[in-house]
Amino acid sequence: MCENIMLVFTLFMLNFTLLWAHTRSPGVFQLTPPIDHAEGPVWDGRKGLLFYVDIHSGHVLSYEYCNGKTHSISLYGEVSVVIPAKTENLLYLSLNRSLVALQWDGRTTVGKQKILVTVSPQYPSSRFNDGKADKRGRIWLGTMGHENSSGVVPDEGILYKFTKTNYQNPLPVIAPVNISNGLAWNKKNDKFFYIDTPTRKVVSYDYDDLKGEITNKKVVFDVNNQMHITGGPDGMTIDEDDNLWVALYNGGAVIKIDPRTGKLLQVIGIPAQAVTSVAWGGPKLDILFVTTSRFALNAEQRKQQPAAGAIFAITDLGTRGLPSFEADIVDII
Repeated sequence: MCENIMLVFTLFMLNFTLLWAHTRSPGVFQLTPPIDHAEGPVWDGRKGLLFYVDIHSGHVLSYEYCNGKTHSISLYGEVSVVIPAKTENLLYLSLNRSLVALQWDGRTTVGKQKILVTVSPQYPSSRFNDGKADKRGRIWLGTMGHENSSGVVPDEGILYKFTKTNYQNPLPVIAPVNISNGLAWNKKNDKFFYIDTPTRKVVSYDYDDLKGEITNKKVVFDVNNQMHITGGPDGMTIDEDDNLWVALYNGGAVIKIDPRTGKLLQVIGIPAQAVTSVAWGGPKLDILFVTTSRFALNAEQRKQQPAAGAIFAITDLGTRGLPSFEADIVDII
């Protein structure tokens, strides 16, 4: 029943130029009306919900896959990340420079809210930007420098690691960073992938799951060396074949890359210039949800890209994702 819901959304379906031939072409469908700056998608299979945010408005949203309904709550500030917790109806959110625990069932019931910690006092105008939980429930959450009309202030971001024992004084893992962005772990859980968007590079680290430590940084993909794509790498996820799927901000596409060979495998066009992030979801984890933004578009550009800011779904990709991990930082708030 849930599998058929995609047929309802027929506003957009594109044909794509692929770098390698496939037996079926992917389909791209618009799922939601546009918002200003959609980001941070994460699938909660326990609830059948896709959580995401509208950063600058402070809205946290959910999309019900089976019926297409959306729900939202509002926070005061910029919220960029939603991470479901192991504890039922508990979410971890990034609010400005703070990690927040919030009780919300994703539909109607809102409970307590608590600020757990505020980071980076040396960079008071910075904010959190992207993050995820790892297999053991630790949270990896990074900041970015202040953004103004001239761009982002460089070297004011930090990737932090939060655990049950250190969440009030989280460990800086990578610094300095410009815009801390896409994170992913491979299927074997011995590689960690990371993006600092202005570098236009995807890097990998050897990953020690027991210790939660990364070593041996290596560039696995460099957008600067690619003729076929533009924009900067933003949010990222990984599939069961250990290929990475990366949103291209100002590139109007999602790309598939093989981090073992550095090859660009596939380019899928999205009807929005600012593609912000990607996440696998759906009952079979075979739908790639895509968030986009219209925040930086002028009036004329918004007319040319009426779907910018919407959530999209890409189907028929011939692979599927890995389940997202749930955070385990606090038991009660």
